[in-house]
Amino acid sequence: MGAAVGGGGVASFLEIPVFMVVPFLIIRKLFQRDLNPVLSALIAASVWVSYEFLHHNWDLSWPWLTLGNAWSNHTGVIQFISYTGVLGISFWVFATSALLWQTSQKGAKSLLVISAGFFLAFPAFSLYTFLSIGDSYEGDPVDVVIVQPNSDSYQPNGGFGSNSELITHLLQLSGEALTDSSDVLIWPENALDTSVQLRSPQLERIRDSLDVWNTKLITGTGYIDFYEEENAPDVVRETGDGRIYNVFNAALSLTSGSDTGIYKKGRLVPIVERFPFVGFFQSIDRFGWVDWGSISGYGKGGEPTLFEVDGSHTPALICYDSVFPGWVNRFVDEGAGFLTIITNDGWWGDSHGHIQHFAYARLRAIEHRMWIARSANNGISGIISPDGKIQLETEYWTEAAFSYRIYTNSNKTFYSRNGEWFGYLMLVLTLLGIVLLVIKKKQERVIQSE
Repeated sequence: MGAAVGGGGVASFLEIPVFMVVPFLIIRKLFQRDLNPVLSALIAASVWVSYEFLHHNWDLSWPWLTLGNAWSNHTGVIQFISYTGVLGISFWVFATSALLWQTSQKGAKSLLVISAGFFLAFPAFSLYTFLSIGDSYEGDPVDVVIVQPNSDSYQPNGGFGSNSELITHLLQLSGEALTDSSDVLIWPENALDTSVQLRSPQLERIRDSLDVWNTKLITGTGYIDFYEEENAPDVVRETGDGRIYNVFNAALSLTSGSDTGIYKKGRLVPIVERFPFVGFFQSIDRFGWVDWGSISGYGKGGEPTLFEVDGSHTPALICYDSVFPGWVNRFVDEGAGFLTIITNDGWWGDSHGHIQHFAYARLRAIEHRMWIARSANNGISGIISPDGKIQLETEYWTEAAFSYRIYTNSNKTFYSRNGEWFGYLMLVLTLLGIVLLVIKKKQERVIQSE
């Protein structure tokens, strides 16, 4: 997650204000027209949320700044996102702010009442939603073991003398926390601190331990995938002897047998993990002046792969993946019973980035009413229940391993069933608002001409 301190973060903070100007220009025009103040406030909020929604869905996305994320630790008042997703919070906050601004400009007491009512309506709906949870989202038990190795990502082999020593450390921590009832062992993103192929000595050594423990492992690692030319994606790397391949930030599901599940990270940090729009640039480079494959960064996965765990299924959301509500929704739509997040938040150093990243997982728990098991290399690792409550969390930059019983959920929320419906609704309202602006401007011109 190098964007926390590297070029990706800088690039994102430079490009976001540029594109943020567009929704604010539209909102400014709205407030300049003599429209109903409530209508203009609601359209203004839809414009802003439309911007956030679209920003989640391109190669320069930095969803950290989604307005609703700021409320991730105030779970008591945001339970309604099991219907709207996190964009519902952004709409609530922006619309309330716009209504209050309109109130200050017009001085109408009726507007103040409307503003207060709108602000209180969403928490009231949250209370109703919370009280209706009951045990409807509690299915079969799953005993998870979370490992936080606290290896140093700034050093080769995580600061150990060799990759073998790093794996020994991971196995020792795992063995201390495993119980006879453990269903799955979870290691963080970049746990192996190398890139592997399926037939590698590192994986065979791990499988030997899994055979003894009679359990399954989900772990983060770099993964090298070689292609036959006819099956290769558009952007690839090439070895000296002409073989084509890509390297992925990946998660593997390992058992004592030979079966291996592979998930290739689908949401990559701009600049740091992948060159933005590299496929487009390669397509217009007709003369092949640039070896785009060599500068592309990680390969980009596109499939919401699930791993089987004791009759249920879970994704292995890798770091940045977990901040994209629409991407997470695809895994739930495929049949996930609980959510697993593996991450390496040591890149954040002494900043608050690792705290924010952990908090955002609470949003995903509420949206889908699912338990979350989170393994972070240096912390914060933990367990989050379907109401967004933190059941267990580790200290940052410490070594830890623990066992915890969570539960599956096969009952989908409204948001789980309907995905990004709220974002599309905001786009429709924004288009209607723009049409209204055009009509209003024409009417004003007619009046002036008379």
